[in-house]
Amino acid sequence: MLKVDHASVFFAARDGRTVHALDRVSFDIPERGFVVALGASGCGKSTLLNAIAGFLPLSEGAITLEGRAVERPGADRGVVFQKDSLLPWKSVLENVALGLKFAGVRRQTRNEQALELLRLVGLADFAQSFPYELSGGMRQRVGIARALATDPDILLMDEPFGALDSLTREQMQELLVSVWAQTAKKVFFITHSIEEALFLGTQILVMSPRPGRVVARFDLDFVNRFAETGDARSIKASAEFAELREEIRSILHRADDFRSAA
Repeated sequence: MLKVDHASVFFAARDGRTVHALDRVSFDIPERGFVVALGASGCGKSTLLNAIAGFLPLSEGAITLEGRAVERPGADRGVVFQKDSLLPWKSVLENVALGLKFAGVRRQTRNEQALELLRLVGLADFAQSFPYELSGGMRQRVGIARALATDPDILLMDEPFGALDSLTREQMQELLVSVWAQTAKKVFFITHSIEEALFLGTQILVMSPRPGRVVARFDLDFVNRFAETGDARSIKASAEFAELREEIRSILHRADDFRSAA
């Protein structure tokens, strides 16, 4: 599993102040776990994801993946950002196969594996297209396929659907659940959307404004219900979903009021 143990991050601001970005955050992501960090902008969600990815060192605490300390980026963690980082001069197939190329996989094999991943995200027909020919949702599908190409232990997703229109965003959420169910990957996903967090997560970590702390946790089953039934509308319209949405909204408002009072 992925284990985050009392993770804290401090960094120096340009004006000389020490900024306390993350404060003693602890949680685990077991096999097939889909953990969502939820909170307002500036609560340390991206800082936490960057630490798990190995892009940012912890000031205190530890992160381990399958028992190994996370100290630098590695192929065991696939990352999908809000803004895709596809290479515009390479085809969709070449973008997905890029990590395999760096790993020394021969061309025919990596292209076959990349094409299979494009089938998984519904884009096999666009393998020879270029990123500029795709919509925003399609580009994010390519990003997910590319993140899966090296068969990572965990997917790290930093508000990947935040820039999409509402309809495309819902479609991408449903696609992600399908990919998660088929691949059985661990996922760490960050968002500021309560509904998105409820729909996707097997566990939600509700985070406070800076310094980011986990102020509430919710274990959920909506994502498994959708994986089984494919009926997102009835899940989101259920009384249980609505009650949890309002409970989490109240927690976030209380945390924000506490910061304002301080």
